[in-house]
Amino acid sequence: MRVFVTGASGHLGSAVVPELLSAGHQVVGLARSDAAAAAVEKLGAQVRRGDLSDLDTLREEAAASDGVIHLAFRHDLLVSGDLATAAEVDLAALTALADGLAGSGKALVGTSGTAMLALGGVVGRPGTERDVFSGGYRVDAENFVAGLASRGVRSSIVRLTPTVHSSLDRNGFLTVIIAAARRHGYAAYVGEGANRWPAVHTLDAAHLYRLALETAPAGSRLHGVADEGVPFAEIAAAIGRNLGVPVRSIVPEAAGDYFGFLASFAQLDSPASAAITRDLLGWTPTHPGLLADLDEGHYFRA
Repeated sequence: MRVFVTGASGHLGSAVVPELLSAGHQVVGLARSDAAAAAVEKLGAQVRRGDLSDLDTLREEAAASDGVIHLAFRHDLLVSGDLATAAEVDLAALTALADGLAGSGKALVGTSGTAMLALGGVVGRPGTERDVFSGGYRVDAENFVAGLASRGVRSSIVRLTPTVHSSLDRNGFLTVIIAAARRHGYAAYVGEGANRWPAVHTLDAAHLYRLALETAPAGSRLHGVADEGVPFAEIAAAIGRNLGVPVRSIVPEAAGDYFGFLASFAQLDSPASAAITRDLLGWTPTHPGLLADLDEGHYFRA
C-alpha cells in the first residue's frame, strides 16, 4: 500500500514509518520543515512538504494514497493552553483527508486519547472501546472519523494512553514530569498517588497502527493500552530512584507549581482496557511496560 502519514517525523511517526516499511508498504510522510524532511528521509520514506494548515496538500495526498495514518497534532497549542485552536486545526485536517478518501473504501486511521474517557465521566472502572461521548475536546474529531464509515472510508481511531513511552520519546508527558523532578529536586505525586495512568510502549503502539491500517473494520475505536493503570505514586517512585532524589506527596494546591500544564493530568485516574482491540485485531503488546521501561534508564541520561 502507498500510505500517507502525517506527523511522520515525530515521536510516534518515527516508529510507525519503519513498522510500515518493514511490512512492505510505501510511505509518504508530511514534513513542515527542513529538519522534519531530513528525519522522514532518514527513516526511508518519501517526503511531502507541508503542514496541517495546507488542506489542499492533505486532500491531494489522501486521494493519491491507499491509506492514511494521521498522527500530527498541534502540541504547541496544547502546551500553551489553546486547546480550542488545536482541536479546530485537527478537525480541519481530518476533513481534508476525508475529502480525498471519500467513497474509495480506503483506510484512514486517526488518533485520540484514552484520557478523555475519564474526563468525560468514566469512573470506577477501566474505560473501554465501547465508551463513546456525543462531543467535546478531541471527541468531535474522533466521532467525525468514526462516522466516515458512512462515506465509504474504512476509518478507525486509535486512542492512545497519556504515556506512550520508549527511548524514542523526547517530548512526551513523562519527559515533562522527569524535568519537574530535576527542577524541584524531588519526584512528586498528589495526595496518596493512587490515581492510575495507562501506558503503552511506542513500538507496540506503532504495530497497532499498522494493524488498524490493514484490517480494522470501518468505524472502529481501538485502544493502544498495554498497562491498564499504573498508580502515579509508583511512577514517581521510579523517577525518584532513577534520578536519585526523594519522592514526596504534595497537596492538590501545589500541583500547578510543580507539574505546570500537566497539573490536572497528574491527578487524573484514567485506567483503560484494550481487551476488545486485542480480540478484534490480534494485537499483543510485547515490549516493556512503563515501570520496566523507566528502569532501563534511557529517560534519565543526559
